[in-house]
Amino acid sequence: MAVTLRLLPDRLAICRLEPDSPVPDWCLGGGFRTVSWTAEETSVVCPESGVPAEVRAERGWRAFMVEGPLDFSQTGVLAEIAEPLARADISIFVVSTFDTDFVLVREASVDEAQRVLAREATGAALRDSH
Repeated sequence: MAVTLRLLPDRLAICRLEPDSPVPDWCLGGGFRTVSWTAEETSVVCPESGVPAEVRAERGWRAFMVEGPLDFSQTGVLAEIAEPLARADISIFVVSTFDTDFVLVREASVDEAQRVLAREATGAALRDSH
């Protein structure tokens, strides 16, 4: 299966807020952002530049976007990306939307992730979003 991955430009933060927290003003705006609620937590992923210092967050992530839209019947898209990265000891954080998937890696691992995916992800094409 051929997929195209686009590296998004923003440095991202993965934030943990209390359960049932409202969407904070600092995460509003353009670009890649997502908010998820569970009974245990609220998670926010957004550009790290807007995240207040006192917010519990893992900073310094970059996102590869699988260019879509992806059909819900497609299988193995994330496995195609995650497996070679796992073998290379590169941790990931994944976000899926209705149309596509986003695979986040630590900024320090971006170059290695690009090399691994270009070499090992069958049919994967990589490009920067500039």
